[in-house]
Amino acid sequence: MATNLLRLTLPPPSSLHFRSGKFLDAKFSKRIFPRHRRSRIQRHGSKPSFLVSNSIEITTQSIESTIESVKPVASDDKPVLLDVSGMMCGGCVARVKSVLMSDDRVASAVVNMLTETAAVRLKPEVEEAMADAAESLAKRLTESGFEAKRRVSGMGVAENVKKWKEMVSKKEELLVKSRNRVAFAWTLVALCCGSHTSHILHSVGIHIAHGGFWDLLHNSYVKGGLAVGALLGPGRELLFDGIKAFGKRSPNMNSLVGLGSMAAFAISLISLVNPDLEWDASFFEEPVMLLGFVLLGRSLEERAKLKASSDMNELLSLISTQSRLVITSSDNNTAADSVLSSDSICINVPVDEIRVGDSLLVLPGETFPVDGNVLAGRSVVDESMLTGESLPVYKEEGCSVSAGTINWDGPLRIEASSTGSNSTISKIVKMVEEAQGNAAPVQRLADAIAGPFVYTIVSLSAVTFAFWYYIGSHIFPDVLLNDIAGPDGDPLALSLKLAVDVLVVSCPCALGLATPTAILIGTSLGAKRGYLIRGGDVLERLASIDCVALDKTGTLTEGRPIVSGVGSLIYEEQEVLKLAAAVEKTATHPIAKAIVNEAESLNLETPETRGQLTEPGFGTLAEIDGRLVAVGALEWVANRFHKENDSSDVVKLENYLDRKLSSTSLTSRYSKTVVYVGREGEGIIGAIAISDCLRKDAEFTVARLQEKGIKTILLSGDREGAVATVAKNVGIESESTNYSLSPDKKFEFISNLQSSGHRVAMVGDGINDAPSLAQADVGIALKIEAQENAASNAASVILVRNKLSHVVDALSLAQATMSKVYQNLAWAIAYNVISIPIAAGVLLPQYDFAMTPSLSGGLMALSSIFVVSNSLLLQLHKSETSANS
Repeated sequence: MATNLLRLTLPPPSSLHFRSGKFLDAKFSKRIFPRHRRSRIQRHGSKPSFLVSNSIEITTQSIESTIESVKPVASDDKPVLLDVSGMMCGGCVARVKSVLMSDDRVASAVVNMLTETAAVRLKPEVEEAMADAAESLAKRLTESGFEAKRRVSGMGVAENVKKWKEMVSKKEELLVKSRNRVAFAWTLVALCCGSHTSHILHSVGIHIAHGGFWDLLHNSYVKGGLAVGALLGPGRELLFDGIKAFGKRSPNMNSLVGLGSMAAFAISLISLVNPDLEWDASFFEEPVMLLGFVLLGRSLEERAKLKASSDMNELLSLISTQSRLVITSSDNNTAADSVLSSDSICINVPVDEIRVGDSLLVLPGETFPVDGNVLAGRSVVDESMLTGESLPVYKEEGCSVSAGTINWDGPLRIEASSTGSNSTISKIVKMVEEAQGNAAPVQRLADAIAGPFVYTIVSLSAVTFAFWYYIGSHIFPDVLLNDIAGPDGDPLALSLKLAVDVLVVSCPCALGLATPTAILIGTSLGAKRGYLIRGGDVLERLASIDCVALDKTGTLTEGRPIVSGVGSLIYEEQEVLKLAAAVEKTATHPIAKAIVNEAESLNLETPETRGQLTEPGFGTLAEIDGRLVAVGALEWVANRFHKENDSSDVVKLENYLDRKLSSTSLTSRYSKTVVYVGREGEGIIGAIAISDCLRKDAEFTVARLQEKGIKTILLSGDREGAVATVAKNVGIESESTNYSLSPDKKFEFISNLQSSGHRVAMVGDGINDAPSLAQADVGIALKIEAQENAASNAASVILVRNKLSHVVDALSLAQATMSKVYQNLAWAIAYNVISIPIAAGVLLPQYDFAMTPSLSGGLMALSSIFVVSNSLLLQLHKSETSANS
């Protein structure tokens, strides 16, 4: 009888894993949780103090609380999402962020111009009034010239897809309009520059382009009319938007271009209608050419930005918004393997209306609308979007299917195991969208510059005009001989054109696009290839990683262990296996599944259990026939009970299992782990050997990381022998191998590495890895069997296709993305630092070189195009492990 009770060192009751359907009865709960006990905290090094006594003490810090201490943001602390339109450049982004941050209710805000999204975190005291605050913030942004509305959280699949498609459609419509404006603008440019054409032809000896039409193009009033047509035609929206932005104290790129164009036109007009002023400053062709270059640049930029979203659009194309719901009579006697019975009814319904357990029909060529299990039918399915495997996968009754995969061959009837918004592909899209809303810390530099940029440029333009009109033209009289001063060397024309140059050549757009375009493409490309990166901040940290810590079971190994031997010095082997399987029956750890599967394959009948509970990283225990049975690590099981086993018995057990394993066909590529079975009053009664094959890409991954100069470390809770074998096989040095580590010891090890100056990535797959994943600079979780767990929740990178080699690819992509970010920022800053002084005429006195407003406009457009095009080159980034994954 179980006269003695347990004192456990475990997480607090809130985090203990009580098995569903096996609730503690009153008698057992009194044994485990007596009403009166003295609270004592016992720690014996790294070993949990788990001894037989008259009470159970729960004193170990919970894994969940450890995660919370590292990730203080509550799970329900979700940002308010606002859809914001009208942002044109980095100045607009800075203005939107400024408006949001000026509200006392806002704790932080991230604004993404490409996805037209603002993510706002509210202060805790106003979270209850989140809806009102969101509407209020949207209204403030709209009043500031940026139309905004709240995006309702928890939108269904159809609404999310509709939102993205509407945004893409809107961008495509804008692109068509932009092309039309460009065609109109360049027609006007061609007419306005017709007179220059005749001069050029004459200079090379071709005496054509004479007559009434060409003479008409030389007329200043005709040029003025063409300029009016350009300003009120293709340039109308640009000018009005710039003026409106000035009026709302949030000037943008359009404000600079509009101010430059209007200034050139106004001076030309005054000079034309008031010849007595003798300004001789008629240059109507400048605003026409300026608008032509700017609109052409905008059109090319919009096209590039639309292409930058192509990976996200490809993900969205995998989501089905409609499904065929199958309704079958409850008294139907049709064979279970029939795809569709004669009295079944098929109804087309939105995916959002599907519930778990519903029966759906998927025809050949269609995309699976939800995750599910095949009820009837046979077919092959294209799962390349999830697994990367190009060959189709055969599916029949009992097989699982994922939303977004494509049915190729025959009709299938499936049972929905998740709703549309919770399907694998929907979660991927949602995570990518959220990631693109998380700005990289380096973006702060661009934001700091872009905010006051427009006001600074306007001031520099005014200073440029004043200098050349009042001082420069007198100090350097030769500058008036330059063509920019006109045929008569007019100081006014010179000063005005240089001031307009400064306005037009400057480009906050390049600064605003430098980071988000690269982040957008990097995160989308990663998702397309099977590694989800949760934001620009994660990309930046991942790119600087110099140390990677790897778990063993399920990370370096396949995570599909099998029982390779059972040993006992007292009982039959099947008796030990039955007890272990009963305790582990509802556990989710791969080792537990291996034990249960082995018992089922031998058709063993497992006894009833009560009150199972688990200590992650150590083992599981339960009550069987009035006595407690523990399954887990040797010291953990041994410390559960008062009875001390003879150490020679344990050695005999291990030797017996070693002999048994050596007689099998298991190769050195297998990791061998031993779990022990103990029973109250007896101590250790048996041991079970578990073998798990190393991943095919484990050795390659470790070698490739080491080639990159990244330190690799193995952290495992397993015994020394098993860990050392794996480390040797994959190429990790013995001094970098750590064994018998509890979850809190792994956590502490990661912290120590960080304290010594390392930037650490942790790769794991289970709940026992969650604290370490949360503590590491970057947590990388392998997603086994497409299931979510504590590891994937704590991680900032998720390897959806469960391939270890994707760790290398994710690192490589992060480094390539951040390289593009730094290149873009360097270009944007260098461009403005160099081009603005040149536009202001710094080279004019010595080198007789000055820009025209039209040339400045062309350079400004090219600077933005360069940034977006440079980011697009990321799409050419190749996987380093394609041949091994």
